[in-house]
Amino acid sequence: MNQKKKNKSSGMKLAVLLTTLAVLIIAAIVILTNQQRIQSVETTQVDVSGQPIFGEEEAPVTVVEFGDFKCPSCKAWGEMIYPQLVEDYIDSEDVKFSYINVLFHGEESVLASIAAESVYQQSPDAYWDFHKALFDEQPTQNHDALWVTPKKILEVASVFPSIDQGKLEGDIEQQATMDQVEIDEALVEEAEVAQTPTIVVNGTQLEDPFDYDAIKALIDKELAGEN
Repeated sequence: MNQKKKNKSSGMKLAVLLTTLAVLIIAAIVILTNQQRIQSVETTQVDVSGQPIFGEEEAPVTVVEFGDFKCPSCKAWGEMIYPQLVEDYIDSEDVKFSYINVLFHGEESVLASIAAESVYQQSPDAYWDFHKALFDEQPTQNHDALWVTPKKILEVASVFPSIDQGKLEGDIEQQATMDQVEIDEALVEEAEVAQTPTIVVNGTQLEDPFDYDAIKALIDKELAGEN
């Protein structure tokens, strides 16, 4: 009887040991995977001075999106990844988010960027709502079709009382905010942005902007001071 108890006890100890070992192996794999993700990115410092900022200005981590209002993947990123980023990090004031215009789709990209910069200059509080509303107007099919027009931009802006329609229309006609758009162009070139969206976390550019686990790993590493 005692021998049976000893065998049973030894079996339980072995099971606990194996379970603990399995947990440690899984943890090591997760850590290694995250490290590999972090190591598979490029580093580039981005100056966000004068750029739209969402979140706490003094947040320790800055996430930058290089995006294009004509880009379907940018719209998808804004719908799939951005809300999780806001919930996990921006609302808690650990991260601030900035957006830089990319002009990969020609004249419509330029027009949308000029309008967005005009809105930001005259009503920073309305910028992010306008930003989202303009992306929402992007067609779900035939993305290359003409849809960014002065008329469409003014229609989108019309629901925001703080946006001066006359000023916005004038800024579009005169390309009044082109200087700011050109600043963005220079940042795109400096960061060697080759795709939209391109996501940069505290100067580290991710290879896959839709890999939220990699974004999260980078943010957590920065918050832990592991740089």
